[in-house]
Amino acid sequence: MSVLPKIWAGVFAASLAMTSVPAAFAKTPADQLIVGMSMINLLSLDPAAATGLDVSEVNANLYDMLLVQDTKQPNILVPALAESWQISDDRKTLTFKLRKGVNFQSGNPLSAADVAWSLQRVLKLNLALSTTWKAYGFTADNVEQYMRAVDDYTFVVELPRPSDPMLVLNTLATSPSAFILDRKVVMQHQKGDDMGGAWLTTHAAGSGPFILKDWRANDVILMNRFDGYWDGPAKLKRIVMRNMTESQSLRLMVERGDLDIAKGMAAPDIEALESSDQVSTQSVQRGTLYYVAMSLKSKPFEDVRVRKAVRSLIDYQGINQSVMPHYGLLNQRPLPLGLPARLDDPGYKLDVAEAKRLLAEAGYPNGFKTTIRVLVEPPFINIASSLQATLAQAGIQASLVTGTGNQIYGAMRERSFDIIVGRGGGGAERHPHSSLRTLVYNPDNRDEAKLSNFQGWRTSFYSPELNSLIEKAEVEPDAQQQLAQYQQIQQMLDEQVGAIIPISQMTDTVVLYHDVQNYQGHTAATTRYKDVYKSR
Repeated sequence: MSVLPKIWAGVFAASLAMTSVPAAFAKTPADQLIVGMSMINLLSLDPAAATGLDVSEVNANLYDMLLVQDTKQPNILVPALAESWQISDDRKTLTFKLRKGVNFQSGNPLSAADVAWSLQRVLKLNLALSTTWKAYGFTADNVEQYMRAVDDYTFVVELPRPSDPMLVLNTLATSPSAFILDRKVVMQHQKGDDMGGAWLTTHAAGSGPFILKDWRANDVILMNRFDGYWDGPAKLKRIVMRNMTESQSLRLMVERGDLDIAKGMAAPDIEALESSDQVSTQSVQRGTLYYVAMSLKSKPFEDVRVRKAVRSLIDYQGINQSVMPHYGLLNQRPLPLGLPARLDDPGYKLDVAEAKRLLAEAGYPNGFKTTIRVLVEPPFINIASSLQATLAQAGIQASLVTGTGNQIYGAMRERSFDIIVGRGGGGAERHPHSSLRTLVYNPDNRDEAKLSNFQGWRTSFYSPELNSLIEKAEVEPDAQQQLAQYQQIQQMLDEQVGAIIPISQMTDTVVLYHDVQNYQGHTAATTRYKDVYKSR
């Protein structure tokens, strides 16, 4: 007998409708949202351990953050659990005033002590999501000193080292580690010194608009409306997320109304639905970039003229027109589209004659042999195939080396590759430093430094001038001066021909059944379902 008979009865009824009722009559329940998506990479729900876009969207509905990016204007930060915040004149202290009367789903009142404990926990557990906080100078040893509750409704973050407080605010608004936990409930389930980690892998203890009822790995997630939510109850009674990895199945089911939302659909299936009046599509920009990366440990690419030649052998326009629809948008800068500091694209295009001239000047008049490492999935393999063909036009014979994510990016982390077609960047933080720290900054180029979190280090691209400018811009208090510094960094990177050449900025396309209203995908993958409803 199921421990959740009423819930599962509804799910089974919906599933039965999906398989036995003619398409013309198939409909999801009016008070439930049925989402089809891949759950293969959804391994844990613990905010201190949960990486990836999919889990961020789940947790954004189970938990709250202090503040969030505005859905339609992500450069703007808006209050959530914090009603307001202040930055001290010396830019070292952030003070948050919390809403009163907020309760967790357990009924426990939410206080500044819960906020401090939740963020301290990330550093103390020292898992992958602690990396960003460490970059600001927080450690397991000092976090209690620098992140603390002053009283029940006042939370303070003191920066251990100089940084831009706006960068820290963006991290609090976007990081999967910034969700606030019910510490009393979590610590009731502590085993050893895991601070409730084992329990939180498959459970939740938040204050969000939905309560986790069940998660069956690679199967289904059930969330029920939390009627006591501080911002009013959600419009829908239940969210059902189903594990679906087959694009054609997603396409068929969303078009006939068996799904309300389909995520992760392949571009050809999305394009096949564009003429249908039963669905609509919505594309959301992400902060990561598709790129071609070269290793300066591979001899030809040490020479700036060779890197410049490769930059001239990428068919940016052709790739973005034929390969990237529903995957990405043309972007030739390391900063995300829409940031005020981002310069316009430099206008690079395929120029074989110029590439041949540069290669001859560098001592490679007949080209050379090399390898391109790439995942065997779109759009990566399509980009790599295009690059292989255009490199060949200038005599560079590149063979494709395919593999899993660990094999491809593992080689990059080990600095053992020639060329990689990959994806990376600063993520959802709407701040230039986030992307530059990830893609360009390399404070120690020695192999033994093992700074694998810096993709600049992975490529062995080392520029003391750029490092210095990035560090200076991060702490510049004058907004106009900082803007000018970030634009200078982009110009200098252009001149030095960085090892990572951006091609396209990632987009996600979601397909919606026509009666779904108020769905707005979020750039930080923290899409919230609270105000979604169906027009029936």
